[in-house]
Amino acid sequence: MRAEAQNLVETIRKSLSLLGQRLDVETASHRLEEFNAMIEDPDLWNDPAKAQKLMRDRQMLMDALDTYNGIRQDLTDNIDLIELGEAEGDTEVVTEAEAALRSLAARAAEKEVEALLNGEADGNDTFLEINAGAGGTESCDWAAMLARMYVRWAEKKGYKVELMSETSGEEAGIRSAAYKITGPNAYGWLKSESGVHRLVRISPYDSAARRHTSFSSVWVYPVVDENIEIEIPPNEIRVDTYRSSGAGGQHVNTTDSAVRITHIPTGIVVTSSEKSQHQNRANAMAALKSRLYEMELRRRTEKIQEQHENKGDAGWGNQIRSYVLQPYQMVKDLRTGVETSDTQGVLDGDLDRFMAATLALDVAGKSRSEAQGDD
Repeated sequence: MRAEAQNLVETIRKSLSLLGQRLDVETASHRLEEFNAMIEDPDLWNDPAKAQKLMRDRQMLMDALDTYNGIRQDLTDNIDLIELGEAEGDTEVVTEAEAALRSLAARAAEKEVEALLNGEADGNDTFLEINAGAGGTESCDWAAMLARMYVRWAEKKGYKVELMSETSGEEAGIRSAAYKITGPNAYGWLKSESGVHRLVRISPYDSAARRHTSFSSVWVYPVVDENIEIEIPPNEIRVDTYRSSGAGGQHVNTTDSAVRITHIPTGIVVTSSEKSQHQNRANAMAALKSRLYEMELRRRTEKIQEQHENKGDAGWGNQIRSYVLQPYQMVKDLRTGVETSDTQGVLDGDLDRFMAATLALDVAGKSRSEAQGDD
């Protein structure tokens, strides 16, 4: 077997090893048998929420097993083809099998990253908030660029994107925007994006064409699953209605239908301004519950993920990623050191490399913490 093919085989085997560990493949078949027995219980649907969770967990296990077994079988098949082609001197068969290994390695690497998404709420849908920092029009324009970047990323993933609220900047861009992003592992992928994002560029709004540095903050929190109960006493919230100041066109409200809910004990404020007042209230309450749930998740993991503890001020010292467009082209994540000169690709939604590196860093941190706890 040629060196490239051998390297691909070793790479795929390493990915399979990680997938097997995450899946706990030795007990997975037994767990699936237990799930199958449970769904045959005639009283299962007496508790619809419990039944739905069971069905989701079963499907996730089945999908994970199918993925693991499929990659393992494809690896074996292509190794056999290469050995057969080499034995018979058939270079065409060998070339085709090596090409298949390259595709399989990419697929295995993708599934390896997805295997890191095993947190409590990683599989949930997510809310995404973007807020312009200090800096007026520059920061508002940067916030709009970030919003476009995340919408592009979500669309490439095949996720559904719903604009919940938006406040326009005075001259350009946006002061803030909130989205609901729906799709498998939406929160798991996006959770590492919470923090301050810094832009350096020649300002299109500066007649002297000087370089400007702008900051905007991103906050990501999971949509609360129906199985997670969060009680919010009515006396702990204040509900206000107001007229939206959105982007115009179909988003202009002619009545005071937008809703703002303030959680008094924490000071959390959520808004929704894209639907009827009744729907806006429901959306805002869902967002508030998700924010409170996200706070609880962060409290549980604060020693492991200190860099994600606080939203922080949108300014120096709190940024997680830097986007430099002038005097050179570079996007660099300050937590992992991952960088690229393809700034336009990143701004068009090519974010997976940054997310994957942060996921791996977080998992490594959890592993170290667990190991220390065992000492």
